[in-house]
Amino acid sequence: MKQAEDIIVKPIRTEKSGIVASLGKYTFEVAINATKVEIKKAVEEIFNVKVKKVNTLRFDGKNKRVGVHQGKTKAWKKAIVEIDTKPAVQKYLTKGGKEVKVNRKYKTEIEEIDSALGKN
Repeated sequence: MKQAEDIIVKPIRTEKSGIVASLGKYTFEVAINATKVEIKKAVEEIFNVKVKKVNTLRFDGKNKRVGVHQGKTKAWKKAIVEIDTKPAVQKYLTKGGKEVKVNRKYKTEIEEIDSALGKN
């Protein structure tokens, strides 16, 4: 099993990602072979939030040239993670038919992304 820190490579900070962060959507560069389920579990573990949805995009490497030298940039994967900004109380029935409410303590936003990932 992969570690959560190995799945989330780094946050992506652009003007657009800053705007949609106010709506509860955060953008990360993730491991190229990570699945949506692994990304969801990693974000929930690292940031202690409830993830509603994960969208992923895969980018192939581009051909680059510097003088006579040719090469290719690395392929990478981006994940846009939507968190639950209003976590509701969960209800379930016990064996006796009694209704039990569980209020989990999730954060409603992600602050200080770099310090949570342990990167500079």
